[in-house]
Amino acid sequence: MTSPDRSSAEREAAEAITYRVAESERDKSAVIKGEFSSDAVFEVVGSEGGFTFRPVRLDPPVHKVFPDDGPEAADVTSESKRRFVAVDGELVCGYVDTEYEPWNRRLIIADIEVAGPYQGRGIGQTLMSHAIGWARECSAGHVWLEVTNINAPAIRAYQRMGFTFCGLDTSLYHGTESEGETALYMSLFLD
Repeated sequence: MTSPDRSSAEREAAEAITYRVAESERDKSAVIKGEFSSDAVFEVVGSEGGFTFRPVRLDPPVHKVFPDDGPEAADVTSESKRRFVAVDGELVCGYVDTEYEPWNRRLIIADIEVAGPYQGRGIGQTLMSHAIGWARECSAGHVWLEVTNINAPAIRAYQRMGFTFCGLDTSLYHGTESEGETALYMSLFLD
């Protein structure tokens, strides 16, 4: 017996979810505790001419829960900011917070979260599609995001969406619960 096509099952699950721009106070204030499990880390390897990334297997895999953000993280009230939500019935099960910077035509993915039981169902990709659609409406030249080097599942998903590495910061997480991790920056050019 063959297993069902996972991508079509993911599409069906994602289609059962309603997607919209956050309008109600409930949508705007919803907070999902960020967490992930990863079987790899993208190790930064320096070289004479720059750096490269090398996926290194983790055994055992790591599970990370992000600390709570301050109240400003959910503030998406300015004209340059927009939140898209994924809703299952009355439950906000995912969201992506964006901010458009007109000076360099950059749409920043400030945060993207999908609740644990909803992960792996294509919801994050659909939310990202809404964000990219808004980027195009804004005439953005590119979409930009930051991700920790230990979040291999997210990095792989962003790569499948067409994002590429464009930089890193070895000091961004200094003095935080993520000390020792490297911030990787990825972008998707729209022009």
